[in-house]
Amino acid sequence: MQLEFSYEETWLHKINPSVKLLVMVFLLLIALFIHNINFMVNVTIAAFILYCCFTGHPLKRVLLFSLPFLMVFVSTASSMILFGKGDTTWFKWGLINISQESFYRGIHIGFRALTFAALGLTFALTTRPVYLFYSLMQQLKLKPKYAYSFMAGVRLIPIMFEEFQTIRNALKVRGGDSSNGISAIFTKIKAYTIPLLSQSIRRAHRIAVAMEAKGFSDATKRTYYYHIGYSKYDFIFILYFVILLILGYYTSIHIPYLPVTDIRYT
Repeated sequence: MQLEFSYEETWLHKINPSVKLLVMVFLLLIALFIHNINFMVNVTIAAFILYCCFTGHPLKRVLLFSLPFLMVFVSTASSMILFGKGDTTWFKWGLINISQESFYRGIHIGFRALTFAALGLTFALTTRPVYLFYSLMQQLKLKPKYAYSFMAGVRLIPIMFEEFQTIRNALKVRGGDSSNGISAIFTKIKAYTIPLLSQSIRRAHRIAVAMEAKGFSDATKRTYYYHIGYSKYDFIFILYFVILLILGYYTSIHIPYLPVTDIRYT
């Protein structure tokens, strides 16, 4: 089963995965402590420029991946807007209480969710799992037995999908997938889960024995098929966010979109 998409390789794909991961985590932590809604909007714009223009995927696919997170934006923002606290009430009806403070906090939380989504999708769409784990072993000194175990698990996901499809086709041929009702639901769950679990246990045992035989549990120094290093693109990636964060903070102070500098309610 093919789970990979065709894409055009950009400079984001050439960044050291460990550097990319650390920068993304640092940006997510920064976003958690931003309380200026104008600054939060600028950070979101910077993240979406990177996501929409430099991931190398077609625009239709990028927009398709963005739809669930737009729904998250609407749901998180609307829940805070409709039921948040505030002193300047705009509209009140029953449990619904829309105030100026709750409106700005809802928009802020929505943009924070969009920032998390853009950064996460950018990392996922521009980082190969194999290179990521090799980089974690070489740059961050992750133990090989953990890294190769994760890589084996990633490789097993398409195999599990193929087995699920095979079991589904077999049940259709034998007429076991045509019954309806509550009892039929439990019967289908049993028919799918038992073969999948048994195959997964056997496969995991074979992988564990093979890794033990290859010496993955030892602390000896190992050689690597892929050697992941640093490049100029790592510096460009860091410089991109440093410049845009500085510009975003400057414009949020001197050219604000909204007349609010702190959305915290006291």
